[in-house]
Amino acid sequence: MKILFLAPANSVHTVRWVNALSQDNEVNLVSLSNHSQREHIIDKKVKINYLPIAGGKGYYLNGFYMSRIANSFQPDVINVHYASGYGTLARIAHLPNIILSVWGSDVYEFPYQSKVKMRILRKNMQYASRIASTSFAMKRQVERFVKDKKIEVTPFGVDVSLFKKIENEQNEEFTVVLIKTLSKKYGIDTVIKAFDLFEKKIAGQAKLLIYGQGEEQQELEELTRMLGLEKKIFFEGYVKNDLIPYIYSKADVACFGSRQESFGVSAVEAMACEIPVIATAADGFREVVNDGKTGFIVEIDSPAEMCERLYQLYLSKSLRISMGKAGRRRVEELYSWNKNVENMLYVYKKQIMNIRK
Repeated sequence: MKILFLAPANSVHTVRWVNALSQDNEVNLVSLSNHSQREHIIDKKVKINYLPIAGGKGYYLNGFYMSRIANSFQPDVINVHYASGYGTLARIAHLPNIILSVWGSDVYEFPYQSKVKMRILRKNMQYASRIASTSFAMKRQVERFVKDKKIEVTPFGVDVSLFKKIENEQNEEFTVVLIKTLSKKYGIDTVIKAFDLFEKKIAGQAKLLIYGQGEEQQELEELTRMLGLEKKIFFEGYVKNDLIPYIYSKADVACFGSRQESFGVSAVEAMACEIPVIATAADGFREVVNDGKTGFIVEIDSPAEMCERLYQLYLSKSLRISMGKAGRRRVEELYSWNKNVENMLYVYKKQIMNIRK
């Protein structure tokens, strides 16, 4: 199968998709030049084309180059990722019969920034032959913008052979871990405030490790200082994806405070490593976390409730273990990466059959 893939080459999600798809298919990845990969982690089997015009204007001015690449490659299927930018490029280039994969911010944020952006999103979705969503929650969001359009649910899971519990020496302190971009929408401040309440409640050995980078880092560090938690909360910076299982395997609980979440892949990663999850009632988390079984769902912006669930898990090691094992089973059943790739390939085959009718 020849797959034309339009997406940012510097995204870990893009890398995972094209590397997996290229094992048994011919994949041509097209990306804006300002989205070039930072590290050489894309499989050599994948052909990469960087379009000459960078930035936001590139979505509108690269149409000719995009059409030329598509005509030369003659793909069996075209998968466009991001309904906003790359979706616009595909429409401007008149690429036929596209599968448009939505990511989250393109449907939860972009259309609400202006009436013009709302019209752009609707046009792009209407133009697509088929739409793919990583979650049922995001599928419902997509249905607010387009009617009578086939929407496939294609979860973005984890490689369960890599994301698993790794037996190693546990931290002496009760350890809470958060791995997320340091952005306001991900509610890192909620987790910090919850940990502050929790630390006061136990008056004991506990620490919070925060991994990630983002525009809110300075404000979050200031909040930590204001609460007097500099020796309890540690900002560890960016972490490579392949190191995440080692981090979770030394943790006791994973906490997520998101105000918006299209698909809770961060929770899936933690559950795959047999770590209980406390997450807010954002759409994506409510879908992947089985409340009371694999972790706890708490109200958005509720540090007090998150603190109580932390305390409950702190008191019961057996509960932490049982939730961790239940989380692993749930990931193996629903979010195994190999199954997710097979699901996407099935969508591709359906699309090809539909084109040939």
